[in-house]
Amino acid sequence: MQYSETSTSQRSDTELLDLPRRDRQKRMAAVGIGNFMEWFDFAIYGYFAAIIGAQFFPSGDPTAEMLSSLAVFAVGFISRPLGALFLGPIGDRYGRRTVLIITVLGMGIITALIGLTPSYAAIGVAAPVIVVVLRLLQGAMVGGEWTSAAAYIGESAPKAKRALFASIVTATAGLAFLVGTLTAAVLQAVISEEALSSWGWRVPFIFSIVMAGVAVYIRRKLEDTPVYQELERKRAANTVEVTSAGVKARAFFMTLAFSGIFGVALYYFVTYANNHLTGAVGMERMQSLLATGAAIVIYVAFNPLVGMISDRIGRKPVLLTGIIGLIVWSIPAFLLMNTGSAFLAFIGLVVFSYFVACCAVMNNVLLVEVFPASVRSTGSAIGYNVAYAILAGPGPLIAASLVATTGSLISPAFYVIAVGVVALLVLVPLLKETRHVDITHG
Repeated sequence: MQYSETSTSQRSDTELLDLPRRDRQKRMAAVGIGNFMEWFDFAIYGYFAAIIGAQFFPSGDPTAEMLSSLAVFAVGFISRPLGALFLGPIGDRYGRRTVLIITVLGMGIITALIGLTPSYAAIGVAAPVIVVVLRLLQGAMVGGEWTSAAAYIGESAPKAKRALFASIVTATAGLAFLVGTLTAAVLQAVISEEALSSWGWRVPFIFSIVMAGVAVYIRRKLEDTPVYQELERKRAANTVEVTSAGVKARAFFMTLAFSGIFGVALYYFVTYANNHLTGAVGMERMQSLLATGAAIVIYVAFNPLVGMISDRIGRKPVLLTGIIGLIVWSIPAFLLMNTGSAFLAFIGLVVFSYFVACCAVMNNVLLVEVFPASVRSTGSAIGYNVAYAILAGPGPLIAASLVATTGSLISPAFYVIAVGVVALLVLVPLLKETRHVDITHG
């Protein structure tokens, strides 16, 4: 059962999380702004993958260049568990706020450096080497941001609205991908293809350092979460509740499952779909950006809706709805995208996005609810990022490779289906309802 069932905490999370409304709004804004910046940085790499491939991995073959660029996109996920191993314990020992400052600053600097890296034509093989190293560092920063943001929001939210508040993290990430899409569309519209390839793609990368400065300034003014402050009090009094190794292990395996399917579906939706439409399907780039961008607008709106539904009916039914929906809808979604019609692609992606939102919001609230407080930052960061490194990061590369090797434009759907089936096999027997869990325990 869940760790809260033997809780001996002197103060429940209901009492601890009774924060003033203004304080809670400030916390939400600080996490949301920083999270937006981090995921905008990550998104623009995906949207400019074809250009980056040509700039740093020139081969004369657009497919090979795209695959090289997506491989480097996947490289950024390999280092995420390493970032989690370093940043997760910092969050448990020195506070969630500390990690949020480190990650947003690091991400801004690293992304700007990617934008400033000379191309292969200018400095030769050093160019792709530098990009790979920077992507590794970028992945390490993201390895601490998402789970720390989830913990900070979840540990500051009213007990009855934890899923709604968790949707702030997923919605701002979706908004970042939307702005990334719009940025790509605007650059595509206002400058020539030659200018976009030579220097235009670099502008949003370099501008990220400005957003990072703003985010650091805001986050420095935050206090840590009430749950973490209570944990510090318990540590000082030596009254932290003991949680069995079995409970922690089960939380870790469940996290691999619900984070894995969420990550695969998310990156199919926000990164691979656009590349699939412009590459394999042959849709005009502006039409593809408009179709995917409009779908992301709906996705952002779905997130708080999913959060409110979950706060009423629970986590498990919403999560299972998302996973089963992805299994059932993946092939129809690709069939609609493969028509080459921007409208039909939009329809396919909108339905897909609802199931992604179900998995996204449940991922974030469960990261808080399945782990005890004393190891929440470490456990959730490692579980989430291992799932991303193994399953989600290679997702766009696997999708593009499936199309290249099989010649079937629906073949990427099979990967989503396979990951979804495995997630169901893990979560149906292991996941218990956590809506009323006491997150101060342990």
